[in-house]
Amino acid sequence: MTTAPPAKPRNDTATTPSTPAEGAPPSVQAAMRLREIVFGAAPAAAVRAAATLGVADALDDDPAQAEDLARRLDIEPKPLRRLLRTLASHGVFAETDDGRFEHTEMSRLLRQDAPGSLHHITLWCTEPWTWQVWPRLAEAVRTGSGVFPEVFGKNFFEYLHSEGGESARVFDRAMTSSSRQAAKDLAEFVDLTGVRSVVDIGGGQGMVLAGLLERDPALHGTLLDLPAVVANADSRLRKGGSLADRVRLIPGDCREAIPVEADLYIIKNILEWDDASTRATLRNVMAAAAPGARVLVIENLVDDSPSMRFTTAMDLLLLLNVGGAKHSKQSMSALMTEAGLTIDDIRPVNSYLHAFQAVVPG
Repeated sequence: MTTAPPAKPRNDTATTPSTPAEGAPPSVQAAMRLREIVFGAAPAAAVRAAATLGVADALDDDPAQAEDLARRLDIEPKPLRRLLRTLASHGVFAETDDGRFEHTEMSRLLRQDAPGSLHHITLWCTEPWTWQVWPRLAEAVRTGSGVFPEVFGKNFFEYLHSEGGESARVFDRAMTSSSRQAAKDLAEFVDLTGVRSVVDIGGGQGMVLAGLLERDPALHGTLLDLPAVVANADSRLRKGGSLADRVRLIPGDCREAIPVEADLYIIKNILEWDDASTRATLRNVMAAAAPGARVLVIENLVDDSPSMRFTTAMDLLLLLNVGGAKHSKQSMSALMTEAGLTIDDIRPVNSYLHAFQAVVPG
């Protein structure tokens, strides 16, 4: 499978002011853009409000007055109009000449029934705890450590699963939604030539694994993740499921051991906590794998990606939460090479993910 290299990330040059000559006054455009950035919490909160209220779900294919939408949602019409105008200024919904509102491509992604819906991701990225850690970013940059334990008294995942309540459920729905799309893309991307066994390391519910098993009826697979995660694996993989006879579900921590020998190891978006965890996971892969086994590392990158603004924002949130970081091509390649892997190729899977294809040397 041959894929053209991704274009260098664009920086919205049409809306990003150029650097003025030394001593020249700042342009109106530069001042306006900076004001928009420092008010960045407002559009994020507006999108969250629309998702929480179900505005996109209430609006059908025909434009509607804010008053009509308000009646459908049982909310006040004047504040709703203000919310919709804010969102329309960012391309989420559009206002017609006669003052009605209609869907745009972005607003449709807030519908829960939309293909590729971002409804749950929207709620997850704007959960209440995020508003409490973002103001501590300067501290995290100064120290290089996460601030979550100091703010909440527990590490991120301990808090999420003990006190997170609805936030934990939002997290699960968001990860499921994200994994579903990624699984579809990866099932089409992965080269299974010569592969008869695959292990999905830290694979969550196992959607990627299920997609690959459905694609190749001769393939056998293993899902390795924490006990609570494996217990809630995709129904296709559990006892009685359509793929269960070709699957092993192994509860465990990839940083401690990977007790599986396979032709292909898939590691998606889990090598981003800290370098020590990444080194431990890759070391355990090398200990388990036979010479010639293939290793596929899937990551969001902070370079060479058309989704730079999203990925770099997630990179900073990782710093705040767990002291982790998204990788660049160079940093990920260096850690894989240090572990002893031979990298064959690095290619985009989609606009958000890159695949590092490597082999365990003989």
